[in-house]
Amino acid sequence: MKPCISEATTLPCSFADDVAAYADAGCPGMEVWLTKLETHLESHSLAETQRLLADRNMAVPAAAYQGGLLLSQGEQRRAHFDHFRRRLEMCQALGIGTLLIVADFAEPADSSALERAAVALAQAGQWAAGYSVRLALEFRARNTFCASLDTALALVAHCGEANVGVNLDLFHYYTGPSKFEDLELLTVENLAHVQLCDLAGVPRELASDADRILPGDGDFRLPPIIARLDALGYQGWVSLELMNPTLWQTRAVQVAEIGITALRKAMGLA
Repeated sequence: MKPCISEATTLPCSFADDVAAYADAGCPGMEVWLTKLETHLESHSLAETQRLLADRNMAVPAAAYQGGLLLSQGEQRRAHFDHFRRRLEMCQALGIGTLLIVADFAEPADSSALERAAVALAQAGQWAAGYSVRLALEFRARNTFCASLDTALALVAHCGEANVGVNLDLFHYYTGPSKFEDLELLTVENLAHVQLCDLAGVPRELASDADRILPGDGDFRLPPIIARLDALGYQGWVSLELMNPTLWQTRAVQVAEIGITALRKAMGLA
């Protein structure tokens, strides 16, 4: 497994600032925050961006995130898929191999909505395959559907596309209805990406993204999960994803230094 840091962890910084900070901290990879990349490309070419990453030896294995694909209809659906296509082009140009997409189940869903979501996920996977990009479906703990790991895996299996897997975000795993035995459903084929964080002193029902803290500083039982990933032979990237406003007030290179150190320790790489 390979460690990287999500740009959400240093959200106020620019794309170029993140590249510099993460490289200076000795972090080998960066999970791209797509809106930062899109802002960067407004004033820098793809060629310049490729050189920036190459000069700092920074891998960009994954990007987050794309919404609006599963349940939108009509003109809204066309707009979301057009945006998705442009993002796939960026991923292909920069060698970003995995694109995170989120399930859009904010409202109660009936059987027709679930079937529409599976069809849309399959179509998104087919589009992504044309750009040599893999999709990682992220379940969300507060969703009305696809709130747990097992449901996300079932949706991925139902869509039937080989390049569509799940994103295992430990925050949503622990604060939602997922169970430890759901980890047994993971395989090297259906696990596309992993995100680590921790949580301390906050009831899971009340926890928000702002409560995420460094792995190993909280209450999550990370060692059994890392052991499970080792056992199934996962060789992909594990990202530190924190949306903690306290960290955003600290210099990005300092956040990256403590973040990559904590992540490596949690992964058993320290």
